[in-house]
Amino acid sequence: MVRRSAAGRTAVSSGAVAGALGAAAAWHMGPAATWLPPVRRILSPALDGRGHPSHVALTFDDGPDPASTPHVLRVLDEYRVRATFFVVGASLERHPALGRALVAGGHEVAVHGWHHERPWFPAPRRDVREVKRTVGAVQQICGTVPQWYRPPYGILTGGRLAAARRAGLRPVLWSAWGRDWRADADARSVRSSVLAGLTGGGTVLLHDADGWSAPGAWRATLDALPGLLAECRRLGLSVGPLADHGIGRVKTGTHLRRTPRRG
Repeated sequence: MVRRSAAGRTAVSSGAVAGALGAAAAWHMGPAATWLPPVRRILSPALDGRGHPSHVALTFDDGPDPASTPHVLRVLDEYRVRATFFVVGASLERHPALGRALVAGGHEVAVHGWHHERPWFPAPRRDVREVKRTVGAVQQICGTVPQWYRPPYGILTGGRLAAARRAGLRPVLWSAWGRDWRADADARSVRSSVLAGLTGGGTVLLHDADGWSAPGAWRATLDALPGLLAECRRLGLSVGPLADHGIGRVKTGTHLRRTPRRG
């Protein structure tokens, strides 16, 4: 029988702790690598939100906000376009009339989280609680059942992924974005950024509120919208919500499905 010394036992114990911490960190932040488009397209193309090649899914994050969301809704209504709005639960609770206005306008309401925080540390119980709370707020205020989840900042951690699955939500990020949160954003830069990554079947990320963007950044989005919608029509692409995009919903307890990239 070989007996380990106290130093040896300490080293083994320390190694086990380090291994456990490493595994926890990998579980927590591993899925966050999908924030990078090249990684996402290889490891989990379903997160790109790829749908029917003749359709573009138009999505907005960070609302609702009474200072900006109604203006976005007005432009969309003028062009007879519907979109998916990923709402922050706390904002929806403060502005329930805006949530009802989204549904009344034919738009789809999805889950962005109860708060808009960066996930520096694992908090799986909080993730489950806050995703569930936002789902409940959407159901109660808007009268609809959300299907989609996009994490704040697009950072999909292990806890957030598990919380979305538990709530029966499908995580989806984007394939083109406007970088419309920046202080130097204007209509031209937003339009150019979106069109640089836009293809048929793509999902576009914009923001209808600037609570976590540069003050007034939503105006660049608003000014860019008519040109973006006109360009989509010129390209023969219809624009609408994720519900019309031709991608399925993930059922509770299932793994994230990969769908062939089209378009």
